[in-house]
Amino acid sequence: MSFNKIILVGNLTRDIEKRYTRSGMAIAKTAIATTLKFYSNGERKEEVCFVDITFFGRSAEVANQYLRKGSKILVEGRLNFEQWQDQNGQKRSKHSVIVETMQMLGSKNDNIGSNAPVTHENIPQPHPKYDNENARTTNQMREQYNKEKQKPSMDAQIPEIDITEDEIPF
Repeated sequence: MSFNKIILVGNLTRDIEKRYTRSGMAIAKTAIATTLKFYSNGERKEEVCFVDITFFGRSAEVANQYLRKGSKILVEGRLNFEQWQDQNGQKRSKHSVIVETMQMLGSKNDNIGSNAPVTHENIPQPHPKYDNENARTTNQMREQYNKEKQKPSMDAQIPEIDITEDEIPF
C-alpha cells in the first residue's frame, strides 16, 4: 500500500478558474505559492515554490465564491502527476495537488469569507467511462482518506516550540 498526502500553506497566485464537467460537477483550478524563509551565512534568504491546485465538487464552489488572488489558505490533498502533449507535439508533465480539504486563513480582507475550516470530502467520483481498475483505485483512496479522518488527533502529543514569527517558513 502507498500513501500520498501533502499539506501546503500559502497564497493563491491567481483567481480561481471554475468550470463544470458534463455531469455537472464543479472543477476549480488555481495555484498556490509557498515561501520558505531561512538564513544562509548570516544572510536572510527566501525560496518560493509555485504549485497548481485543483478543487472538485462543493469545495470548488466554495473556493470560487470565497477565494481570490492573494488569499491565504491551507490545503491538504494528494500529489497528482499530469502528462499531456503541447501544441508542438512535445510531451509535457507537471505535478499538481488535488485538494481534499482546505482552510481559509488570514483576515476577512484576505478572504471574502470567514476563517472557518472548509473540509468537504471532494475526491471525484469515478466516471462511468472509467474502467473498473480506476474506479477501484478511487474507492480505495476514498476509504483511506475516511480512515485518516477518523484517527485521533496527535496535537496533544506535539511539544510546544518557542520560535519567533520570522523563523516560520510562510
